[in-house]
Amino acid sequence: MVRRKNEDKPTVAKAVKAPKEKAPGDAQKRRTATIHDIAARLGVSSMTVSRVVNGSDEVGPETRERVLAAIKEMNYVPNVAARAARAGVVRIGVLFSNPRSSNLGEFLMGAFSAGTRLGCQLVVEPTAAHPTGIDAVRSVLAAGVHAVILPPPLCDSMEALEVVWRAQLPAISFATAEPRSHSSAVFIDDFEGARSMTRHLIDLGHRDIAFVLGNPTHSPSRRREEGFRAAMAEAGLAVPPARLIQGMFTYRSGMEVGTTLLDCDPAHRPSAIFASNDDMAAGIVAVALSLGIKIPAQLSVAGFDDTPMAESIWPPLTTIHQPIAEMAATAVDLAHDIVKRSRSEGKPDVTHHRCKFALTVRASTGAAPSKKRTEKARSNAGSSKD
Repeated sequence: MVRRKNEDKPTVAKAVKAPKEKAPGDAQKRRTATIHDIAARLGVSSMTVSRVVNGSDEVGPETRERVLAAIKEMNYVPNVAARAARAGVVRIGVLFSNPRSSNLGEFLMGAFSAGTRLGCQLVVEPTAAHPTGIDAVRSVLAAGVHAVILPPPLCDSMEALEVVWRAQLPAISFATAEPRSHSSAVFIDDFEGARSMTRHLIDLGHRDIAFVLGNPTHSPSRRREEGFRAAMAEAGLAVPPARLIQGMFTYRSGMEVGTTLLDCDPAHRPSAIFASNDDMAAGIVAVALSLGIKIPAQLSVAGFDDTPMAESIWPPLTTIHQPIAEMAATAVDLAHDIVKRSRSEGKPDVTHHRCKFALTVRASTGAAPSKKRTEKARSNAGSSKD
């Protein structure tokens, strides 16, 4: 179990970036000074400068003003990582890959909640702010963290894991579908989640089901496809190549897929579409409604993740609930515990924490259209074109 001793709130900091090149004549003014540099310039002790930096009231106002002026002039920046290490505070790097993802808010709130409870510091960094995800990993490492939480697709990248390991720090793979034996991870069973959703659609009478794949660099995309295929095979249903469409886990790609599958002769439309995340499913719903297709009377649409978007669109989306906030909190708990135990016990064992998913049925899925209703819809569509 994780020991919860400190209830202070976390400090959220951005990773420190390398300083820009300095002009030759300005190097002395702009270089990062130390407490000792400031003390030497003012002729005071380093302890006096330290007390001013830490907000102590043991320093007289005149000396305090001189120290603060020198701090500003000499570009002094406190070494947060060193201070945290001396205080025994755990600093955890938290990366996130898609700033437009509808589940980002839950991810961050879960991480912040655990950080508050544990009294650790979170260094939050978007990978989109860097040329590559690996650069983002290096950036949080430079900030002096003690552990790193890696989201997809970094959680599946051996290069990213090796960068963290070379720094002799633990890496927590978040929401990976392929946890590694040598790295701790927090995840759900994406295969079983997709299989249960596909079975739900089959139980409703659907036989012509299209599946929208996610970003191929993300391991959950592969496992969700495998779960869909398994359920279809178990039911003796074929999966034609035209019913497997590539998406990218984005709303825009969902709209593109929706247009491909639905903007055609009604005879060629599937009766159900299962998108491997909610953002894509929402894009498909938007296209269907724009074409006058009734959901779920003429088309059932299902997603995966149960993000806030799933309940905010109309009709509300049937989806697989992935407890993102709980998973993020668990990842921070796990990182904190590993760091604490490594300080007292040496290298701790690898931990794989599997969270539970749930099939959440809402109004976007219903019974498959009967043959008579389907033929009537096709006839109406033909008449409208005349």
